[in-house]
Amino acid sequence: MAVEKASARAPFASDPGHSRGRLHPEPPSPTRSAFRRDCDRIIHASAFRRLAHKTQVFVFHEGDHYRTRLTHTLEVAQIARSLARALGLDEDLAEALALAHDLGHPPFGHAGERALDRCLAASGGFDHNAQTLRVVTELERHYGAFDGLNLSWETLEGLVKHNGPLTDRAGNPVARFRERGIPHPITLYAAKQNLELWTFASVEAQVAALADDIAYDAHDIDDGLRADLFTLDEIGEVPLIHVIVDEIRRQLPAIDAGRLAHELVRRLITRLIDDLIAETGWRLRQLSPGSADAVRHAQGPVAAFSPAMAEADRAIKDFLYPRMYRHPRIARIMSEAEDVVCDLFAHYVGHPGDMPLDRAHETAIGNGAANMRRIADFIAGMTDRYALVEHARLFESTPELR
Repeated sequence: MAVEKASARAPFASDPGHSRGRLHPEPPSPTRSAFRRDCDRIIHASAFRRLAHKTQVFVFHEGDHYRTRLTHTLEVAQIARSLARALGLDEDLAEALALAHDLGHPPFGHAGERALDRCLAASGGFDHNAQTLRVVTELERHYGAFDGLNLSWETLEGLVKHNGPLTDRAGNPVARFRERGIPHPITLYAAKQNLELWTFASVEAQVAALADDIAYDAHDIDDGLRADLFTLDEIGEVPLIHVIVDEIRRQLPAIDAGRLAHELVRRLITRLIDDLIAETGWRLRQLSPGSADAVRHAQGPVAAFSPAMAEADRAIKDFLYPRMYRHPRIARIMSEAEDVVCDLFAHYVGHPGDMPLDRAHETAIGNGAANMRRIADFIAGMTDRYALVEHARLFESTPELR
């Protein structure tokens, strides 16, 4: 399916000229839309720069060609813009959501998140999406008039609700939040600015979330092959991958394995994008929403893969999970990384003075919830390298994570 640029802004697209505004009112920019301004603020944030040295799957010294959180983020942003352009959405909002979606990730990827969640078990736990909200509304401190980046309502909404509503209309947690409740940072912020947690997010937020899925599938295959965690023949057992590899070999019979892998990733991304555009376009035509708010109040998400592609996507993830994320070498390294994070947390609880002065003066000795959260904020902001350097400074033995 050929993807053509939409001829005009769709009626259900988010309109930066009618944004619900910012928590702290600011005069509009004469040269940038509200959502373009959000993109620029995110790109210039300290947390965005730190993504260059945070783990995606492989820690920094594994090699220069593996994805980091930053390169993953840029790939998601490119895919999100392509989807938004084809569907007549606001490209800047889709890009802003993609650029910011991983700002709350701690060092060592999901291993660091698991560790901090355990450390904060008695203080509300740790959720990287909620931490992203903290980063952009409180922890970035570059502006004289306010904490955070003072992003538009639509960007904050999309960061919090990109996977769907968090509550029902009565405020009761739904879906994965039923068991543990809404993460405390989200509840705290929602008391200051109503993000309508019971509704769906904009189409831009929904396609940005699926752009993340597309990027994960593609680059984890690429990185997994590069790291020899599995072979082309092994992943070729996945039905969709088998179809694509056969197609490539028929068209390019002399292709070498390295080029075949790149061609596979490229064609996989194209298939996923084309399917998502077709299915989302069909759903939007059925719903015929006249505004972005009509999408928010729909009975279900409007952005989705077709049933067949959703099954193919699940098959890819089912292949990758045991062979990549649970591969013995990766699992061992991530277990050691969790220990590093837990060691740091326990040390700072008893010795807050060992944190930098701007952090230490806010944190007292003890396990009060506010102290725990401030320590988690500090650790979550670390890069992989800084966490290991800090651990080596404070402890006699530090794992090499190799």
